[in-house]
Amino acid sequence: MINVKSVSKSFGMKEVLRDINLDIEPGEFTAIVGPNGSGKSTLLRIISTLLRPNSGQVTVAGLDLSTRAHTVRQLLGVVSHHTLLYDNLTAYENLLFYAHLYNMTDYAKRINMVLDKVNLSDSKDTLVHTYSHGMQQRLSIARAILHNPRVILFDEPHTGLDQTNSIRLDEILQSTSAAGNTVMLITHDIKHALTLCDKIVVLHKGKIVYQVRTTQISYDEFASNYHEITNV
Repeated sequence: MINVKSVSKSFGMKEVLRDINLDIEPGEFTAIVGPNGSGKSTLLRIISTLLRPNSGQVTVAGLDLSTRAHTVRQLLGVVSHHTLLYDNLTAYENLLFYAHLYNMTDYAKRINMVLDKVNLSDSKDTLVHTYSHGMQQRLSIARAILHNPRVILFDEPHTGLDQTNSIRLDEILQSTSAAGNTVMLITHDIKHALTLCDKIVVLHKGKIVYQVRTTQISYDEFASNYHEITNV
């Protein structure tokens, strides 16, 4: 579903990604982990069509991002560090705007369904600028899954969520993956990643240095390898 081939990315003289090769199969739930500055968010931004690599090729569902980015965006749901919500609209109005962008038909039912999933039904008519950070994060998750995308990219989605809503998010991630959607999760929480995901990939200094199926390794084994590889 996602194929990254020989991708490199620099900002000025700083090389952030170096010859990245990665395959994520349809329906696979993959976690990307690594120290701060390893290039995780940059990789996600490239796959989500928000950045262009300096070299290499990325395809999603067989579509080359360099020529079919607009089409690919219809297949993606993205949760990033920036919620990209409209502060002076209500939660419902935010989702209604995106429903129109995605040319959704039975949008009212779907909007109410995703608001319920993220526990915002009681606040759907409240202006977003009054929301806490955690509530805005939950709304951005609702927006990402609104159009039932084939691929969902999450960049540290648990940030700002309390324990109850973190558990709710885990349920959303697992149900989304179980429904056959492809999920990529960037996280610093190795134990969480091993619990949730099918595959875990380690980025370090802009390169993929290790990847393994989560069923093939214990937390203690992975943690030992991770610390040895990254020296953190």
